[in-house]
Amino acid sequence: MQETAPTTATKSHIRLNIRISRNALSFSIAERDAIGQAVYEPYIVKSGISMAANLREAFRCSDLLMQEHRRSLVLTDSPTLLIPTEEFEPNDIDQLFHHTFSDHQAEVVLSQPIPNLDAMAVFSINKDLKTVIEDHFIDIRFIPLMLPVWNHLHKRSQQGTTKKLYGYFHDKKLEVFSFQHNRFRFSNSYNLQNQRDAVYFLLFVWTQLGLNAEQDELHIIGQAPEEHELMQTLRKYVQKVFLLTPSADFNEAPVTKVKGMPYDLTALFVNGR
Repeated sequence: MQETAPTTATKSHIRLNIRISRNALSFSIAERDAIGQAVYEPYIVKSGISMAANLREAFRCSDLLMQEHRRSLVLTDSPTLLIPTEEFEPNDIDQLFHHTFSDHQAEVVLSQPIPNLDAMAVFSINKDLKTVIEDHFIDIRFIPLMLPVWNHLHKRSQQGTTKKLYGYFHDKKLEVFSFQHNRFRFSNSYNLQNQRDAVYFLLFVWTQLGLNAEQDELHIIGQAPEEHELMQTLRKYVQKVFLLTPSADFNEAPVTKVKGMPYDLTALFVNGR
């Protein structure tokens, strides 16, 4: 009987993470002997071709993808519809999603439970992109890119008694969300051009939720545009504005030493989904 090489056997059981946003693609795995105990490999996306075509090309040149991984976790940065668990009907999700996001008609609609927040996340992925992934892996899980962030910051929001609003910057977008009584109080995403847009969206939501400028907290996460100016401007209107850094937020976890890793992936490696 022919024996399988130990490295191949090990890699076949490691789940490889594929992070897909509008204009970015990356791959990562847990690796005990690597710096930060993880390997993070961003892929340079070629403009002018689809993300599915970029991923096909990546399978021919990416160090991680050319290894014999058979399991994958796909984090997709698509619009997400949040539905209370008690109102979720699986047969209705396609109609609800396409009615809410009319420019995503040609995509496959998926769902993911968020038990800690008593909600279901309904999201989508491009059909061709999904086919490319299914051609290369036998065990695949799809989740919204924001799921690890929501789960982590929901736990953080339970510390203390003040209300908290979060702004997560990534991929030229701003995700603004808040929690109350183990549920989402608010969640929305906005495309950004500059820090003035960010100030407008954050303060608009702050006012909409009726938060207190002296007592409640605003937390900024991720790669904010013109970060110093953003923080200075926000502090003119909100007294308690905090910048969350991965090393402090995750208690110096080894993965925070991995250069360039987005906050959402860091949360995934530290806490799981």
